[in-house]
Amino acid sequence: MTNSEPLGRRERKKAATRKNISDVATMMFLERGFDNVSIREVADAADVSPTTVFAHFPQKEALVFDEDDEQRDRLVSAVRDRAEGVTINRAIRDFYTVEVGANIDEHGVDVSQVFSRFLNETPALREYAAKMWLRHEDALSDAIADELGLTRATPEIRVYSRFVLQIQLLVNASDDQLGTLAAGFAVLENGWAPVEAALA
Repeated sequence: MTNSEPLGRRERKKAATRKNISDVATMMFLERGFDNVSIREVADAADVSPTTVFAHFPQKEALVFDEDDEQRDRLVSAVRDRAEGVTINRAIRDFYTVEVGANIDEHGVDVSQVFSRFLNETPALREYAAKMWLRHEDALSDAIADELGLTRATPEIRVYSRFVLQIQLLVNASDDQLGTLAAGFAVLENGWAPVEAALA
């Protein structure tokens, strides 16, 4: 009992420091360009040492993505904690919709679009984002397999997981995020054949 509260304070302080570093770095990158800002400049602006920056972020690109682990956990929870009768596909679509909506609500459409363009116009960040999302593939595949009562993910589950994560990357790169999200999950839900027939 005596140690739980101090540990809680330490964890909150670490989380606040991490968020502050990421927020400061992101603003500097947006203002000056990713390649024109050094780790030392970020550390100085955030009032921490470069060592502290690297303690929270293993590389410069990670400064922009401060919720990597949390996103993975929320994605897995969307599958595991979905309501009875809700399909896995619907649960993940709803999760993405909430994530996009929360980002727009917090920052506004204009800021969200500026940030998305910044990510997509910075090759190092675009590549890091792709690798970041695909790192979640194993966790998502395992969660789906478990929910279906399987001991391991089948090839179909792995293909589905890869497609689902690629949809998120397409959404991040789109000026019409909700439209892209709806299109991606419509194809996953119904297959390509109805789309081809409608477009032909």
